[in-house]
Amino acid sequence: MQPLGPDLAHTHPRPVHWLATAAAVAAVVAGSSFVQPSDAKATTAPHAAAAKAPDPRAAQYPMDCGGARPDVVDRGSGDLDGDGRPETVAVVRCHSATGTPPSGVYVLSPAERAGSGGGKGTAPRIVATFVDPGEGMSIRDFAVRGKKVSATLLGYSSAKVPRCCPDLQRKVNWQWRDGKFVLDALPVPGSV
Repeated sequence: MQPLGPDLAHTHPRPVHWLATAAAVAAVVAGSSFVQPSDAKATTAPHAAAAKAPDPRAAQYPMDCGGARPDVVDRGSGDLDGDGRPETVAVVRCHSATGTPPSGVYVLSPAERAGSGGGKGTAPRIVATFVDPGEGMSIRDFAVRGKKVSATLLGYSSAKVPRCCPDLQRKVNWQWRDGKFVLDALPVPGSV
């Protein structure tokens, strides 16, 4: 096949030509971001300054850990009740080098929501208790997804079962419905 026109050296693109073209396009795009109409104004989306979720390490939990602060072993945040502000769900337990101390699962909201006059630096308040440490349970598979909190509760069938080795388990979900958190227990493993 014959060329349609004369064979000129400058008509064969080389990598240097592509690089020069790419650099020129990048310069035009970058420059256009600095040029705005004279009447342009910055706007902020209504929820751009989203509320910060409560810090679970700053909360005061109703647990007796012998004078020590409970350990926050897991946490998750989300707008669970649909009011536009995030809550934090914290899994806490007393510190232990061995064994599995019982856990508590608490929902925290910022102190400002309580109208208690609390400002920055004020501890979040507990608005719901999902699991009380007095129930003697441990928590596994904890997650906050959207407006749902899920976990596997681990417990003991009797006082004879070693505290290291729970022999009961149940998957549960908590969700905000009709102005309160509702517990949905999934079927027990092995049940019909």
